[in-house]
Formats: sequence, structure tokens, C-alpha cells
Amino acid sequence: MPNTKSFITKKSEDFLKRYLNNASPTGFESEGQKIWLDYIKPFIDDTIIDTYGTAVGVINPKAKYKVVIEAHADEISWFVHYITNEGFIYLRRNGGSDHQIAPSKRVNIHTKKGIVKAVFGWPAIHTRKSKEETPKTNNIFLDCGCKSKAEVEKLGVHVGCVVTYEDEFMVLNKKNYVGRALDNRMGGFIIAEVARMLKQNNKTLPFGLYITNAVQEEIGLRGAQMIAERIQPNVAIVTDVCHDTQTPMIKKIEEGDLACGKGPVLTYGPAVQNNLLDFIISTAQKNKISFQRLAASRSTGTDTDAFAYSNKGVASALISLPLRYMHTTVEMCSKDDVESVIKLIYHCLLNLKNNQNFSYLK
Repeated sequence: MPNTKSFITKKSEDFLKRYLNNASPTGFESEGQKIWLDYIKPFIDDTIIDTYGTAVGVINPKAKYKVVIEAHADEISWFVHYITNEGFIYLRRNGGSDHQIAPSKRVNIHTKKGIVKAVFGWPAIHTRKSKEETPKTNNIFLDCGCKSKAEVEKLGVHVGCVVTYEDEFMVLNKKNYVGRALDNRMGGFIIAEVARMLKQNNKTLPFGLYITNAVQEEIGLRGAQMIAERIQPNVAIVTDVCHDTQTPMIKKIEEGDLACGKGPVLTYGPAVQNNLLDFIISTAQKNKISFQRLAASRSTGTDTDAFAYSNKGVASALISLPLRYMHTTVEMCSKDDVESVIKLIYHCLLNLKNNQNFSYLK
């Protein structure tokens, strides 16, 4: 690993900006996957693309021992659900969209005719009664400047059109990435950068590496379930996001004590294979990479669970990126943490032996 302060290059960051600014709502990830595949193509030997759009870059495709590093490509969004006669649009969630942040947000409605601009309307403060209504999924609505249902439909908007926020990527205080869909487009960026570092540093792996950008995580880990069956890996290292708990109104006694800027978060839980986790911890300590710990109840809620319980059991572990304001349009993470996650996965791959057995009983 080059001994430089930052190894995220300008070209890498340009890719990240382009990748984040492109919408990839759950079930409609293909345009984002094209951007991601185009970036990693110079670093891989082969690709796999499944029916629903999960994209995999493969190094050493003929190797029998298979290792997955994985993130998910999809972002939360909305579906057009009902158009009133007056031209207002009511929605249904596509994933865990936060209804409370919606009022006054600008959005893109994705239609066959192209993007239609709209806004989440909300009654002006002057018109609201003393007992104010709070935003709910059944009272927030879109206004696209039309006076009737027919006018809305003429724009190409119909029930089933997907809606995303138009907010874009920015860097805050030179050291924080901010935008919508950092959950989990940052993971896709991280695994792509691992592939770049392996190629750039002329590293040869003794096993097959499957750099996997899965779809449909936000609605139940569906993309990971499908691709796990296809790849049939021996090991899976998943990267996703977890909550920074340092901001107001978060209870550490419930959510744990985790902070942006203090390194990757390693999760303990039944789906996490303890020998693989110990291997990752040892790698972090050996390479002086700071890390934090999190305990999961029952499941991790990430694609780790899908890989772990596939194919009669796959040794799986989760490396998370601390994130502020998850499922909003201003998700925030530390650039230093992003680099640390890249370093940790990179060194894990270099330390991993061909046919390494993580079983509890040997």
C-alpha cells in the first residue's frame, strides 16, 4: 500500500461523484451499474450480470476457492401510487424512505419520456392550526405544476413511476462526503477501489475474487440472495453502513457508541462467522487500522445475512462505514473512514490463504 496521506485519487472521486449523482432506486439500478462496471473494467478479468441487475467483477474466474467482497447498489425511493383529479400525486415507499424529511423536497419522477420535475408540497405555516399534522405516508404529496390528472399523465407520469430526490454529492469541510444514497453507494465505491488497488500494486491473489454490487438490498436483501446462489462462494466480506451515534436525539444505550472518523465498524452477531471476524480484527491490528465494534441482535439487517445462510452456509462478515442521517438526502460519512475500510478489505485479501478453512469444528 503506498505510504501516502490519501490514496483516493481525483479520478476516483470523480467516479464517486458521477456514481452518487446518478439515481439507482431499488429495482431500477441498471444505469448506476453501468457506471460502476465501466469504472472497474480495467481491474478485472470477467463480469457476471444476473437477470435482476446485480453486477460482479471477477478476478481469477477459474479458481475453485471463491471470495466475495460485496456492497449493494440500490437506493431508497418512492413509487407513484395515486393521482388525484386535481393533479396531486400520492406515493408508496420503495424501500425505507423517510416520510418526515419529504415536505419541500425537490424530486425527479422517472418516466419513459424522461425526468419530470416535482416538489413535495406542504401547507404554509400561516395556514396550519395550533395542533399541527406531522408528515405521514398518507398525507405527503407531489406537485408537478399541473391542474388535472390528465395534465399529469400527458407528462408521462403514471402509477408505478419511480421517484427520487434530486439532491447531489458534495464535500463538507474538506473531509466529509455528503449526499443521498451513500447507503450504500459508498460500499460500491469502496469495493471498486479495492479492485483498483490490487491492480495498481500488481497483487496476484491465489483465489477467485468476486467484487459484487448487489441490487434490491433495501427491500429484503433480495439481490444478495440471488447472486449468492449463483457464485456459491466460500467466504463473503460485506460492506454496508451503520449509524454514527454522536448526533443529537440518538440514544447510545440503544444504538451503541459509534462515531464517524474513528474507523470501520466490525459487527458481532450470529450471522457473522467468528473465525472470519477474528481474522479481520487481526488484520486491522497488524496494519494499525483503527476500528469500532457493534453488537447486532438476531440479524445484521445487511446482505451479510443473505450470504451467511446461503449454499449450506458461507463464512461471512460485515465491515461497516459509520454514517450520519441515514435514509435522508444529507447522509454523511468521513473520508478517512472510507479509506480505512478500503485498506482493511485490501489487506484482508492479501492475508487470506487459498482454501482457508474458517469452520468452527475442524
